[in-house]
Amino acid sequence: MKIKAMIKVSHETPLCLLDDSRLFNDYDYCLPHLLDQEQGYQDYFTTSKTQGRYIIMDNSLHELGEAYDSNRLLYWIDQLRPNEFIVPDVWENRDKSVVNARQWAQYELPKGVEKVAVVQATTIHEAATCYQTYKDLGYKKIAFSYGASYYNDVVPHPNKNLGKALGRLSVISALHKTGTIDSNDRVHLLGCQVPQEFGWYRGFNFVESIDTSNPVMAALEGMRYSNAGLVEKPKANMNDYFFMLSDQVNYELLSYNLLKFREINDL
Repeated sequence: MKIKAMIKVSHETPLCLLDDSRLFNDYDYCLPHLLDQEQGYQDYFTTSKTQGRYIIMDNSLHELGEAYDSNRLLYWIDQLRPNEFIVPDVWENRDKSVVNARQWAQYELPKGVEKVAVVQATTIHEAATCYQTYKDLGYKKIAFSYGASYYNDVVPHPNKNLGKALGRLSVISALHKTGTIDSNDRVHLLGCQVPQEFGWYRGFNFVESIDTSNPVMAALEGMRYSNAGLVEKPKANMNDYFFMLSDQVNYELLSYNLLKFREINDL
């Protein structure tokens, strides 16, 4: 019988909040392109590694529109040796993402670095075959992105943010019901449309970790969580706020949203 461990949560933050983030993040989520752009970001993760903090390294697809340069990814994997690395995927393209995952499955990464693959699809059928192919390639942990268009086809809610959140839940639920996702699998949830989505996964013990900047971005845009969360997604992402100054942060609102995020999701 699998015993459920606590879901690990990480919220990406602007540079000025990185040190504070150790107080509210269960692990550190690294965007590799920023390691090449900002020495302070690099120093933060070097220190986190020295401190023994758990690190998941992304491939920066969401921020750049395409995965970061493979040579630089391999360089930073060797330098930082994250606990997990999300191999390059291609947005809403199952076949190209599978090709990448097959290629990266052959790479010998430093000991202790686990490869994670991301499901990309345009239909629930493609999602199922993508997930199964990753398992067949030997991937032990698989991620689902938050913003895929087909989620709105699965759940055509008039509010597209709620529709995408419910759509991801429906896809994962269906894949679990059919046995594609086994109860002993390990799943990561990338981002969210609305913050209350994660509470809907209660009972799905295979959800191991999540990352989302939502409570931080909402605070930076002056959006206060209600007891039910939000019904719209903050428009900004890390590209907009990464270099903001600390005196521009509403710390009261930030603290409120971070605590409310945990509360509404029972985390």
